[in-house]
Amino acid sequence: MDSATLKLASPPQPDQGLPPPLAAVPVPWKSTDPCQGHRESPGALVETSAGEEAQGQEGPAATQLDVLRLRSSSMEIREKGSEFLKEELHRAQKELKLKDEECERLSKVREQLEQELEELTASLFEEAHKMVREANMKQAASEKQLKEARGKIDMLQAEVTALKTLVITSTPASPNRELHPQLLSPTKAGPRKGHSRHKSTSSALCPAVCPAAGHTLTPDREGKEVDTILFAEFQAWREAPTLDKTCPFLERVHREDVGPCLDFTMQELSTLVRAAVEDNTLTIEPVASQTLPAVKVAEVECSSTNTCALSGLTRTCRHRIRLGDSESHYYISPSSRARITAVCNFFTYIRYIQQGLVRQDAEPMFWEIMRLRKEMSLAKLGFFPQEA
Repeated sequence: MDSATLKLASPPQPDQGLPPPLAAVPVPWKSTDPCQGHRESPGALVETSAGEEAQGQEGPAATQLDVLRLRSSSMEIREKGSEFLKEELHRAQKELKLKDEECERLSKVREQLEQELEELTASLFEEAHKMVREANMKQAASEKQLKEARGKIDMLQAEVTALKTLVITSTPASPNRELHPQLLSPTKAGPRKGHSRHKSTSSALCPAVCPAAGHTLTPDREGKEVDTILFAEFQAWREAPTLDKTCPFLERVHREDVGPCLDFTMQELSTLVRAAVEDNTLTIEPVASQTLPAVKVAEVECSSTNTCALSGLTRTCRHRIRLGDSESHYYISPSSRARITAVCNFFTYIRYIQQGLVRQDAEPMFWEIMRLRKEMSLAKLGFFPQEA
């Protein structure tokens, strides 16, 4: 009986390692009362064991089928999930590539814009500096022109005032001796004091400082006769006054008077002096070396006070000339100064005629020009007033 019970209690071995179903697990029978235990019939025990064996055979097959189905479903889900994830990854990689290309393009655009901005900024700064530089240059030029214009205006106003006085109170026929001290004898002419500086255009207006060359006789004591050829040339020039040397009137004066009067031994310097006189850029000033430092004199002076720079002769030079805006000075003798001032007086007078400042008839103007030509001739011959 004990062996039968043990045989029934041992469960059947499952197939393929599957766990046995719960229904197949037997429950051992124990007696609740050790004193009064009873036994079941052997037929009932046999039926129970047969049913349990049948149920134990059907359970593992169904469980195996369910496991297979679960495995198949999980594989399908896993494959579909893998495909979905691959598609998502591919799409994300494609979008990331597009984003990278867009970022690269935007980076290039930014670099190009920065380069263009730098070039534009540099160009603007360069243009601004150029405009400022041009404005400063124009301003400096304008200020210089304004200063020169004011100086010319002041000089012209002084010359006009002096010329009006000269024209009103003095004529070639009856010159005013107060305005022309060179007509007085050296004993009557008062001594000159001090020194003054003047341009060549002012030499005719201030004869007290730079007297005209030659001992001019009073016109009412000498005979005069108009040369018809010279007068005709003068009238033709007077209708359209010009400083052009090609016109017959001025061509004759240059050939007969101006050229010989300014023909000095030092040919190179003579040419420069003649050009400066014609351009109205020659300055004659008295020597005041005692007021200048020795170093300064050595820097700006080109000749000695005892040697004339034009004739080369040893003479006491009381005046010096300066050509244009040059800082170089050339000492000249009284004879050379008289020749230069005689030519300057002539050019000053014809400039006044050209500017319309001389309001006289043709004949008085003609005789004044002849007087100036006579002074140039006398200066060329070596006649000049002796200074006190």
